Amino acid sequence: MKVEILKENLKSGLSVVEKIVGKNLSLPILDNVLLNTEDNFLSLSATDLETAIKIWILTKIIKKGKVVVPAKFLSSFVSLLPNEKILLEEKKQGLSVECKNFRNQIQGFNPEEFPLIPEFKNLEYLEVDNRKFCQGLAQIADIASPSQSRPEISGIYFIFTKNLVKIVATDSFRLAEKNITLEEPVKKDITFILPQKPAREIINTLGEKEGKIKIYFSSNQTMFEFPMKEAAHPQVQITSRLIEGEYPNYEEIIPKKFKTHVIVKRDEFLNQIKAASLFSGKINEIKIKVNPQNKEIEISAQDPDIGESQSIVSAKIEGEVIEASFNHKFLIDGLLNIKSSEVIFDLSKEEGPCVLKPVGDASYIYVVMPIKST
Repeated sequence: MKVEILKENLKSGLSVVEKIVGKNLSLPILDNVLLNTEDNFLSLSATDLETAIKIWILTKIIKKGKVVVPAKFLSSFVSLLPNEKILLEEKKQGLSVECKNFRNQIQGFNPEEFPLIPEFKNLEYLEVDNRKFCQGLAQIADIASPSQSRPEISGIYFIFTKNLVKIVATDSFRLAEKNITLEEPVKKDITFILPQKPAREIINTLGEKEGKIKIYFSSNQTMFEFPMKEAAHPQVQITSRLIEGEYPNYEEIIPKKFKTHVIVKRDEFLNQIKAASLFSGKINEIKIKVNPQNKEIEISAQDPDIGESQSIVSAKIEGEVIEASFNHKFLIDGLLNIKSSEVIFDLSKEEGPCVLKPVGDASYIYVVMPIKST
């Protein structure tokens, strides 16, 4: 292999694929990146056997071939090179790197030992607006939580039905659902559970890109593909194994009736919860009392070692007086994922699930359980 590539293009590609790589003592080959020539492109691939990322860079190919070298080492080294063209050449199962006054040789590994990354040729796929998809996924992805006993809730649940994709996550204490409209209805309903790690990589890698993302399906894997602008060719592919198991019937958790309905300014509500959180103690507990007569929400917290906090925020309130305790982190997460200036805060009962959602946007709902009184 021998290629000529711009430093910025190589640095950008390596910064994407190296995120998958971590120290793997049992399989050191996974600490590496595969550089491979494909037509007029240099492809960079990395995998941890669960998630794989592959990126293509339009490059001057002098000689075809491939090489496997440590990903983070190569990325760190390339970032120190001047902004010039770099000559990469495979030599004796290693990589020669030449750039202006730099002449370096990086020891590599046998490319045949690098794991095969699944291909999704001739498989069904659908297209979604990438920005909408990534923004919706970002509202959901961090809510899932690792669980050994219930691995299915460790991931993000996708439901493709009619002209909608529903994205759902829960950690048993809170739950969120985001609906994204599809331009074309799906031919048949499709569901799968995506691990949290590839979901975060999709957001980080593709989040700001304009265009359509292709989502491919198989029985135990999925692939998210974003195309190049300048050529009819993929730019990035993120492949992942799926989590086996049946996702819980989450719709049963979402309350349909409420005792009290609140509309409150998001920023003011969020800031007062953050202020109270400083006094919330080790269990992160804050108390919220909703008073329809005064049209006020009282927010309080107390820690014998720090002190106590009380504040009031005005709101539009209908229904009964309700007082409940919450983990402030869960309320803050929900409010941060809502971008409208006002939020709806619906309470069912003192120890029943409560709902946060944006005013004027029915596509997002966040359900949070109060802390049960002991």
